[in-house]
Amino acid sequence: MMQKNQVLNGREQRKVLFRLLSYTKPHSKKIIFAFSLLLITTVVDILGPILVKIFIDDYLTPRNLIFKPLFILGAAYMGLQITNVIVSYLQLLKFQEIALKIIQQLRIDVFTKVHSLGLKYFDKTPAGSIVSRVTNDTEAIKDMFVTVIATFIQSAFLLTGIFIAMFVLNVKLALFCTFILPVIFLIMTAYRKYSSRFYQDLRERLSQLNAKLSESLQGMAIIQVFRQEKRLRNEFGKINEEHYQAGMKNIKVDGLLLRPAVDLVFVAALIIVLSFFGISSFESPVEIGVLYAFINYLDRFFEPVNNMMMRLSLYQQAIVAGSRVFTLLDEDELAPNQENDSVLNIESGKIEVKNVSFSYDGKRDVLKNISFTAEPGQTVALVGHTGSGKSSIINLLMRFYEFDRGDILIDGDSIKSYNKIELRDKMGLVLQDPFLFYGTIADNIRLHSEGISDSQIESAAQFVQANTFIDKLDERYQHKVVERGATLSSGQRQLIAFARTIAANPKILVLDEATANIDTETEEAIQTALERMRKGRTTIAIAHRLSTIQDADLILVMHQGEIVERGTHQELLAQKGLYHKMFLLQNGSVVRTENAVS
Repeated sequence: MMQKNQVLNGREQRKVLFRLLSYTKPHSKKIIFAFSLLLITTVVDILGPILVKIFIDDYLTPRNLIFKPLFILGAAYMGLQITNVIVSYLQLLKFQEIALKIIQQLRIDVFTKVHSLGLKYFDKTPAGSIVSRVTNDTEAIKDMFVTVIATFIQSAFLLTGIFIAMFVLNVKLALFCTFILPVIFLIMTAYRKYSSRFYQDLRERLSQLNAKLSESLQGMAIIQVFRQEKRLRNEFGKINEEHYQAGMKNIKVDGLLLRPAVDLVFVAALIIVLSFFGISSFESPVEIGVLYAFINYLDRFFEPVNNMMMRLSLYQQAIVAGSRVFTLLDEDELAPNQENDSVLNIESGKIEVKNVSFSYDGKRDVLKNISFTAEPGQTVALVGHTGSGKSSIINLLMRFYEFDRGDILIDGDSIKSYNKIELRDKMGLVLQDPFLFYGTIADNIRLHSEGISDSQIESAAQFVQANTFIDKLDERYQHKVVERGATLSSGQRQLIAFARTIAANPKILVLDEATANIDTETEEAIQTALERMRKGRTTIAIAHRLSTIQDADLILVMHQGEIVERGTHQELLAQKGLYHKMFLLQNGSVVRTENAVS
């Protein structure tokens, strides 16, 4: 895998280019048609100077001004120009259409890939960096398909045609002009060498800018509360300055090796042509038409060269952007695999965790030889201090992370053996900080599942008593939810998350401190709903407030990745161990709070 800021060598650039070109296969017929139009415009460009040469040498110089042939010649010239305009428009339109289709597919591929990655990848990659690859980098690739490829192909056609025409007019002079080719090639090679390095740096700085902006927007409340505006402005300014410096390096290379260097070669070629005709005039008369055609062709020769050189910057940006996109597409930190053709079904929901050990980084185990059983309909609670491994058990049970030591069984079969759809359909998750999507309350409960009707949505909301606040809203279930549900309270968002889970009717219920953000009055109401939710369902619940899980069938006390105590609430209190200390600490806090209030 390519590392950040690694400069792409010629072989790697070609590999990226061929991979980008592979996206053109579904559009081969349209591309052939577009190139046919491109060939027509090239032929028209080459024929124009020849018609002018005929007019000068055959009619203007000998003053043979006969109306009919001149009219035909003029009409032919105008017809060529009109044809050129129409065909140029059509080929540009076709290339744009192909490019947009290709980028549309590429963005879908990247977006799909992002959703297939495991949570471990997102733990180490800033969200802004991923956004930059899906948007900015694919946009840079689009420019290559729209302008670069079309320009390069058209320029190749035009340069070939111009050299053929020049050899037809004067072989000796055409040979003199071939010195242009190696010089142009050297300029292009030098430009590719240096610009690749600078564009790689530029794209990386742009990615960092997006990451910092994304982080700032998500943490705006904390930034303002703790007055971090100046610090973040300085950090953003530093990255912005690095982006500016990288951009200036690109500009300097562009300014030296693009138009100025090519214009210098053009002047040298023009001197050669004029010198040749000047020397030749001492020996024999010079055909003005041939001189015009040669200078015109020379000018037209450098026009596509300049276009190619100017497009090289877009090409380098596209190649660098393509390498970043393909790095993401080749990312192997995938979500855990399931047997998609499996016919296993979760019936009773019995969970068995057998000798499971797990590490996020492959060095330090956060879970050590964990074993427990949750019988169908039972509630198993996980308690312990922060960092004890409670959430890690949930992450493995929900198949967010892969594990290779021990096993987790559901109804006697390994959790790895179930079809992913079956696993997601039969397992419901409620997190401490629920995520709401932009849309309506009904959309967030249904989550666009066609099998859930409006009446089922209302029943689910009533079940968890979310209808109490929903009915007070102007549009009730059609009330607009902004991004992340920012206009709703934490408790309201949590109630919607509960309703979402109930509407899906899972066999296994996973609660990750699901009542943490709910006030005491709401908690009392929702405890009743939770009791009904747990009936007939196997429930795994993480809890910090021990009062919420006292009726659990089994309580597991976690400490430093191990289960140090297990039993019911009364059994654990009788042991007078860690659970007993946690219980006294929480009850003591409650007593002190009550005394302070009174």
